[in-house]
Amino acid sequence: MNTTQLWIEGARLRTLPAAIAPVAAGTGAAAALGGFNLGRALLALGVALALQVGVNFANDYSDGIRGTDDARVGPVRLVGSGHISARAVKFAAFACFGIAAILGLILVILARQWWLLGAGVLAILAAWGYTGGKNPYGYRGLGEVGVFVFFGLFAVLGTTYTQAGAISWEAASAALAIGLLACAILMANNLRDIATDVTAGKRTLAVRVGEAWARRLCIYWVAGGFFFAMLPAVNHLWVLLVVLVVFPAVFTTQKVRTASGRDLIAVLRNIGLIELALGLLLGLGLAL
Repeated sequence: MNTTQLWIEGARLRTLPAAIAPVAAGTGAAAALGGFNLGRALLALGVALALQVGVNFANDYSDGIRGTDDARVGPVRLVGSGHISARAVKFAAFACFGIAAILGLILVILARQWWLLGAGVLAILAAWGYTGGKNPYGYRGLGEVGVFVFFGLFAVLGTTYTQAGAISWEAASAALAIGLLACAILMANNLRDIATDVTAGKRTLAVRVGEAWARRLCIYWVAGGFFFAMLPAVNHLWVLLVVLVVFPAVFTTQKVRTASGRDLIAVLRNIGLIELALGLLLGLGLAL
């Protein structure tokens, strides 16, 4: 498998769960409100996928030109490995952001909620500003805040609102669940990279709180995700379908306690799959 194929494989494991889970949960919440719309759900999924792929390219570009990936433990990076030019990767990132903007505009027009244009602009700026620009917030320990807000709250509630024209407390609970799991994924990623990030001057939250607390926070966020995912079961018993993912989650959190180095790649993948399964089951439970 060549470098590009390895990058695509790694990006796929990060991108699909983070894009599908919030849209599935948000669509289920919309269905519970009687507002399910397949076309708008697919548009929301397109926006989420384009943003996620764009973020992957943007991070690859920005970390690569800063030298952050010179001694990388995780999956291969395109710029850091020198196999693809930084200019080409930057172009790919902005192309994805452009696709997200077009799909988002169509979604806003259909939903007739013009104020969401501002939310879309903020999401694109946040996607680039995570590692891009002169003062990236991901280098100051605020990456989890961005992930929680944009790939948790915005993604789930935006999906629900553009279909149903309203949100519910169940949608808000689902948004908190997905947001916390997204934070856990990022924390596992940054836990793996603590040593190299310290050398590169990248002050992620994992670097700031230290390895022991990084592991604790990752576990707490997974547990918190399941707590908020199960809350809607008060009114929607089918939401208890998320219990099917509890055992894999417990197994994975045990690995978080002890795994290090490249072993954390599998932990990162598993948390992503847990987020994906939880989002799908939560969405299904709300819809039923």
